[in-house]
Amino acid sequence: MAHAPQLKIPATYMRGGTSKGVFFRLQDLPPAAQVPGEARDKLFMRVIGSPDPYGKHTDGMGGATSSTSKCVILSKSDRPEHDVEYLFGQVSIDNAFVDWSGNCGNLSTAAGAFALHAGLVDPERILRDGVCSVRIWQANIGKTIIAHVPVSNGEVQETGDFELDGVTFPAAEIVLEFIDPADEGEGGGSMFPTGNLVDDLDVPGIGVLKTTMINVGIPTVFINAEDIGFAGTELQETINGDPKTLAMFEVIRAHGALRMGLIATLEEAAKRQHTPKVAFVAKPADYVSSSGKAVSSAEIDLLVRALSMGKLHHAMVGTAAVAIGTAASIPGTLVNLAAGGGDRSDLVFGHPSGTLRVGAEARKVNGEWTVLKASMSRSARILMEGWVRVPGEGL
Repeated sequence: MAHAPQLKIPATYMRGGTSKGVFFRLQDLPPAAQVPGEARDKLFMRVIGSPDPYGKHTDGMGGATSSTSKCVILSKSDRPEHDVEYLFGQVSIDNAFVDWSGNCGNLSTAAGAFALHAGLVDPERILRDGVCSVRIWQANIGKTIIAHVPVSNGEVQETGDFELDGVTFPAAEIVLEFIDPADEGEGGGSMFPTGNLVDDLDVPGIGVLKTTMINVGIPTVFINAEDIGFAGTELQETINGDPKTLAMFEVIRAHGALRMGLIATLEEAAKRQHTPKVAFVAKPADYVSSSGKAVSSAEIDLLVRALSMGKLHHAMVGTAAVAIGTAASIPGTLVNLAAGGGDRSDLVFGHPSGTLRVGAEARKVNGEWTVLKASMSRSARILMEGWVRVPGEGL
């Protein structure tokens, strides 16, 4: 029986922030995968190695975690004042689907660097030495991101001394600006879909939880750690090793998604794993990070833990950091109250791998809160480049 040969597709494997993904130029994809649809989804699942009932991604490029089961497509942008269009796909590990419902903030960092590496930015906009501002249109959510990428001798500078908790080695710092990151188009007419800074969310089997539900960066449901029996200092093994706890968070996520208007029925939550995120917050406390580093309550403003694709994230989802910074800047939200209340334009929060600083500029206009931009620093670098190969059957 004859079998189709493997496809050979130009690709780049990159780390961005605390995530990794396989990056493609749109024009390098097979014709059928250059447009949204089944062919593209099948290709990306095969590249990553999903669905994998063993949960290992042995036969693909994925790392069997939400942070490493990702694919990215970039192309030149025809939009005024933008250089590139960036589309992100979160590949499910054990189910046959790709979630296109949100962005990856960590890989937004790598998107800026990849745009320069891949020749997608007009040469006249690239400095020989300095910082190049790559103007990115984030196609999943229809928002602008500006990545300030260091350049040396006309090429992306990847090495440096910037340290990011959750990443083993230092690299060059890339500053990200998320412009007008609130998503008013999904779930409601403002970045607070219910119109409230705090809501009572009735979750069967759990009870009524105080929540802040916000649609900025990525849709996120914030809850108080103490309301679900946690301290906010937990590491991955505490949460991810307990199936009952994970099931509880998924129920909270599904009911939050329904309340936010992101889904029409609870059953739809299973096909929308990437969004919303669930995060729990607490006041500052001393703890030891996953690397063994001691984090003092004096160096942080609050504690945050976030779940991604059904598991506690090892550090922090980049887009959730945008939600954290924005919510913290608005007096009265659960995030703001955990950070001590009051007005604040930036803060440092503790996550399982250490700490992260994030800033946001929010203000009230005609009775509605709006956020002008949010910012944070990450790093990115190429891990491998060349071609990725996938069996051609069915693609």
